[in-house]
Amino acid sequence: MNRILAMILVGGRGTRLGDITREIAKPAVSFGAKYRLIDFTLSNISNSNISTCGIVTQYEPFELMNYIGSGASWDLDYIDGGVRFLTPYSRHENVLWQKGTAHAIKQYFRFIKDQKPDYVLILSGDHIYKMDYQEMVKTHIEKKAEVTIAATKVNINEASRFGILEVDENNKLLNFYEKPDHPVSNLASMGIYIFSSQVLEELFFSSSEEELIDFGKDIIPYCIKIKKDIAVHEFKDYWRDVGTIESLHQANMDLLEDSDFLGLNSSKRLPIFSKSLNLPPHMVMDSGVIKSSVIADGSIIAGSVIHSTVAYQVSVGFSSVIRNCVVLPNAVIGNNVEIENAIINSGLKIPTNYFSKSKKVRLITAENLLEVGEIR
Repeated sequence: MNRILAMILVGGRGTRLGDITREIAKPAVSFGAKYRLIDFTLSNISNSNISTCGIVTQYEPFELMNYIGSGASWDLDYIDGGVRFLTPYSRHENVLWQKGTAHAIKQYFRFIKDQKPDYVLILSGDHIYKMDYQEMVKTHIEKKAEVTIAATKVNINEASRFGILEVDENNKLLNFYEKPDHPVSNLASMGIYIFSSQVLEELFFSSSEEELIDFGKDIIPYCIKIKKDIAVHEFKDYWRDVGTIESLHQANMDLLEDSDFLGLNSSKRLPIFSKSLNLPPHMVMDSGVIKSSVIADGSIIAGSVIHSTVAYQVSVGFSSVIRNCVVLPNAVIGNNVEIENAIINSGLKIPTNYFSKSKKVRLITAENLLEVGEIR
């Protein structure tokens, strides 16, 4: 059986999510009330029967590391393998900060060598999707590829946000365009790569004078240049990169609009696991109203929550109406508040009589509270 090592990149700052990621890594961001973004990648690894993964951290790793722990919640607490946190370290006189995605993996190539994998699976920790990575490995083997990229079709209007692929009739890569102004197709890279181990080592430690910092910007174009055999594995199910406020909000709304969203409620195939926080059940007061919403544990609802996701330990006050919102953990919403089309940041205290309605989705934080709303 082929040995696969998963390497998860979780060190990015996620700057486009603004204050949401001020003090936590993007993969630790709450999603769908109950989950965190990292839950999807870890669950996919577990469901794909991959026993060892390295988690490459850098930016604000504490909460994420505390949440993942030994990996037991995802059945990844193996004695020989399991979850390994790979943090920045100093060598000689230098601290090895990561310059990009490929550079981050290169820093821990000694760890990769120690595991002796046949294939290295490179993953991001902040995408929402369910995938059996063994199917991608199968494509890699059948196509006799040296590198395989997972790709999915996106809305052509959003294609310029992604790396865009041009393929031949055999799904072999012809060209790669990193966030082009005028995309040639809507087939986008998912930021998931499989490298045969020897090929990855050659790319990192060959005599090339080019500094290969990012997989998308550097490694893949370089592989095309030196004529590596690159296959494309097309993924046809739900996938969303929640890199912006709008995309994070929309993904939560997608969950509410589909009662079987990603089969999250099913344990029969590729279930999504998360860590239990051992909180009491949520409580709905006599005055509380909940419609088409998801409410996490430890929350108390005295007002109305309509078509919204409410994370753990949130309170919604009397006569308040929350509509089409994503409420992040530990938010406190006062009485007689009305908010529509917003993400309410973690720990935020919304004062009594606050009002904020807009067709455009926005993030409400302590800093911009009165810029995007008013006290009536």
